[in-house]
Amino acid sequence: MKSTAGTTAAKRAAGERAAAAVTEGDTVGLGTGSTAAAAIRALGDRVADGLDVTAVTTSHQSQALAREVGIPLDSLAATDHLDVAIDGADAVTVDAADAVTVDTTGDLPSSPPLIKGGGGAHVREKIVAAAADRYLVVVDDTKLEATLSRPVPVAVLPEAEALVTRRLRELGGEPQLRAAERKDGPVVTDDGNLVVDCAFGEIDDPAELGRRLAAVPGLVEHGLFLKVADELVVGESDGTATVRRVE
Repeated sequence: MKSTAGTTAAKRAAGERAAAAVTEGDTVGLGTGSTAAAAIRALGDRVADGLDVTAVTTSHQSQALAREVGIPLDSLAATDHLDVAIDGADAVTVDAADAVTVDTTGDLPSSPPLIKGGGGAHVREKIVAAAADRYLVVVDDTKLEATLSRPVPVAVLPEAEALVTRRLRELGGEPQLRAAERKDGPVVTDDGNLVVDCAFGEIDDPAELGRRLAAVPGLVEHGLFLKVADELVVGESDGTATVRRVE
């Protein structure tokens, strides 16, 4: 389930700071979730003031909000390049101190590993991340972790649920089919997939786990985002935000 932790002020601060990075004529990817929604609203304010941009969204939810605030939209299916994308994360591995640069020796990623998919939109979100020249991750400070440990959402073809669940257990995970709220049955994504949240405990090697998950037949996409973040925009509860760039 999507976490609601973090203050409204922190999320708004992160969203506004990221929206300020969008420039005239940009094609923008817009993510899903409460902090991404703050960025969408802030970008809508800039569009109302005359900024000329076009956006693609990662879910019906973000699409509806973008339309509501007057942001011109294009189809993700017709877009192979984005100037910038703004999206949230459920967890980000960084030292909670000032540095955000991650050691790039060995097999470590060159940008902070993320867990995404709390909103069930991680398949489209990963497409947007791949298409973007510049990927801004907006979070409040409650999402910073020294080591990723939250369950990893995976999108699963409905026909493959039993097989994927078995393979996840073989990988050492504890999978749980995500149940829908206010309806019977499981969550079904905008693309018709099921969502399984799989707990692995502390994830010491996200890249290796990502490779293993990607090899599971019927698993459409996992929620480990690796080597995608260019900037991390962190909102604080006092209503301020800091931008931490990956070097």
